[in-house]
Parts: sequence; structure tokens; C-alpha cells
Amino acid sequence: MSELREKFNKVIRPAIMKEMNLKSIEAAPKIIKIVVSAKTGRIKEDDKAIAKMQAELSTICGQRAKINISRKAVSAFKLRIGQPVGLTCTLRGNKMYDFVTRFVDSALPRVRDFKGLPVKGIDSNGNYSIGVSEHTIIPEIKYESVSNVFGFQINIHTTARDKESCYRLLKSLGFPFEKDNSEGVA
Repeated sequence: MSELREKFNKVIRPAIMKEMNLKSIEAAPKIIKIVVSAKTGRIKEDDKAIAKMQAELSTICGQRAKINISRKAVSAFKLRIGQPVGLTCTLRGNKMYDFVTRFVDSALPRVRDFKGLPVKGIDSNGNYSIGVSEHTIIPEIKYESVSNVFGFQINIHTTARDKESCYRLLKSLGFPFEKDNSEGVA
């Protein structure tokens, strides 16, 4: 079991229950899954670049990324049926908690002029979305071997029912939000 998952079950979850006056442990919010996705963009016709991008995203996530292919042709985007349009990786269980630990403790401190994560990424259903502009902030990626820099999206799905409980959950897991106030949450 990962350290963060163990800490969440023994320390963080009971603290959230006490803070929110919840009687059942299942009523306390928790993370269900994390979906990491990236679009191929202009390299959609280069198979070697797609394979390298898949390998790098797999390194970031700790499991193999799935290539998403187009189902429709769109002439305005020069897109044909069957071309790769993006990559997706869904994390659950220990890999999900390991990813959160690596992202918060190792990757975010490497972001230039980092002032905290935006609170406005929390939606009304209690999920959080973060956009990362360069994948090279992840320590596992060797900058010298990178040929194409790409950004990726991280969607964190939780059992929280509103913005406030999602904010409390993510804050207790160590997410550094900007301007440590909860006024922008509600």
C-alpha cells in the first residue's frame, strides 16, 4: 500500500469526518480515479513521435497510455478516420496515490514562478482539473531525450458533492492552492 493511501485512511479521512461532522466513514470524500490525457496535435501523422509520446506519458503515469483514434473525418482539421488524436491513462488504487505524491511533491516545485494551483479548477460536482503546459516538469522525464514537448490534462474525480468538500479533501492531501483562502471556493 502506498504511503499516501495509508496516511489518507488512518489520519486524513478521520480528520475530514470530524471537520465536516460526518457520521459514516463512507460519507467522507475520497478520490475515485485520476485521468491523465494529452492530445497529439500536429504530430498526428508521425507514428514514431506518437510512440515516443505514448512512452513518455506512460512513464509519467506508471502504466501504459491508451491511444485514442478519431471516429469521424473533419476536413477543417485535416483529420481522417483512424488517426490518433490523443492519449489517455486512467489511474486507480495505489498507482493513483503514487501519482498524486509524485505530482505534488516533485513536479509542482519544478514549475517556474509557481504560486499555487488555481481553485477555479474545482467544478460544482466536486471534481478537479489541472492543465500542465510542459510534461518536462515530471522528474522521470529526461529533458535531453525529449524531441516534442507536450502538455497534458489531469482530471481528479472525487466522491465530494460540492466545491468546498473537494477543496478540503485536496488541501488535506497536500495540494498547494493559491492564496490559502476558501472564499473563492463557494
